[in-house]
Amino acid sequence: MTETPTDDPFGPIHGRRGFRERVDPTRFPAEGMQADEAYELLHTALMLDGRETLNLASFVTTWMEPEAEALIHDSLRKNHIDHEEYPAASLVEEACVHMLGDLFNAPDPAEVVGVGTIGSSEAIMLGLLAHKRSWRDRRQAEGLPTDRPNVVFGAETHVVWDKFANYFDVEMRKIPMQPDRYVLSAADVEGHLDENTIAVGAVLGTTHIGEADPIEEINDLLVRVKAEEGWDIPLHVDGASGAFVAPFAHPDLRWDFRLEQVASINASGHKYGLVYPGVGWLVFRDKSKLPEDLVFSVNYLGGAQPTYTFNFSRGSAMIQAQMYNFLRLGRTGYSSIVANTLANARHLNEELEATGRFEILNPGLAEPVVTFKIAGDPGFDVYHLSARLREDGWIVPAYSLPPDAEDVHLMRVVVRLDLSRQMIDLLLRDLAKAWDDLEAEQPVTRSSSKPDLWTAPQHAAAHGKARTRHVR
Repeated sequence: MTETPTDDPFGPIHGRRGFRERVDPTRFPAEGMQADEAYELLHTALMLDGRETLNLASFVTTWMEPEAEALIHDSLRKNHIDHEEYPAASLVEEACVHMLGDLFNAPDPAEVVGVGTIGSSEAIMLGLLAHKRSWRDRRQAEGLPTDRPNVVFGAETHVVWDKFANYFDVEMRKIPMQPDRYVLSAADVEGHLDENTIAVGAVLGTTHIGEADPIEEINDLLVRVKAEEGWDIPLHVDGASGAFVAPFAHPDLRWDFRLEQVASINASGHKYGLVYPGVGWLVFRDKSKLPEDLVFSVNYLGGAQPTYTFNFSRGSAMIQAQMYNFLRLGRTGYSSIVANTLANARHLNEELEATGRFEILNPGLAEPVVTFKIAGDPGFDVYHLSARLREDGWIVPAYSLPPDAEDVHLMRVVVRLDLSRQMIDLLLRDLAKAWDDLEAEQPVTRSSSKPDLWTAPQHAAAHGKARTRHVR
């Protein structure tokens, strides 16, 4: 005799409706379910995600101290834009901006202006928008046309630079990579400048390779151009990852507000700022770099409040977590963590090179990122290695570089604070095993399929079908 299923709220979770009926992702649920049932349904589904600690593709912080997590929990209910209701939370953001101005060697940290953002993408857009507006205002004051703005940057930049040019109708002067050089040079930049250039972008720690553009050389070029041509072109430094590394690992490196033309810097708090996602920062050298007419004042939350963001309502928790790290770690704490991550990255670098199987693409280690390609042709490629490592739980991305270096195929390991020397040695062990297995398997095959939890049943078979790739 088979019992009819019931939905007894006091019965076992796995005997209820949520575990015998499929969730239709295209329809809003007609009825609810018990809290523990909804939690268990989602909790078990998310187990199919990769493990955060083993995700070596991501720069994003995956560990914080329990005290930081408690502070985050305490701040979850606060809407950060409500300055009148939550004045203390707002003061924390302002203090973070000034502390970053000090870290980035502003002439007067008390005079910097800036804003906390969701991440560096928003910060870059806001920074470039300010430079576009400043360029327009100068041109209008001189009676000159303002219809052809351009922005100069390299192919090593994040996609948000392309988005800015597209969304805000700015000519994109994007400088290609070279097969043997993966960053900009001042000579590259010079030929792309003119009176309509709103800004030049330089990267401190590129996503593709982990190298830094020669920021001081580019600054010196812009200083010379200003003297010779009268074009006062600002330099925006994309420090998404490197701005929380260079001050502690390379304090003598001149990339920041010590340079005359550096007008703005973005940094990702959720990368080497060591905060969970998402928080980023935009810091201007001083008030003159942010046009006043871009800052709006609203009073419908009670009291006049200035705002310069693309978002309005957002959480306060990660800004508080950033200040927690500043107070908890200070310069000495950040320095010790950065030193450890660089030492572990160097160890991985050396061990990979010692195998004779790989060529390291960023031996200088500007930041704790190791990028490498296969030396020679073993009969398989980095995409096969990446897929085999995934079978052991490791997420190590394989990808190609942008034009004109698209023939370079590489892998990247981001060494974060929670990737210990022991874990790196386990990665090396599994990488060696993956290589040996692929070498023994000719022709090489690779099957891949993604879990399709929320796909409607009639489409599941088509979406879940395995794909096999044959090489040689």
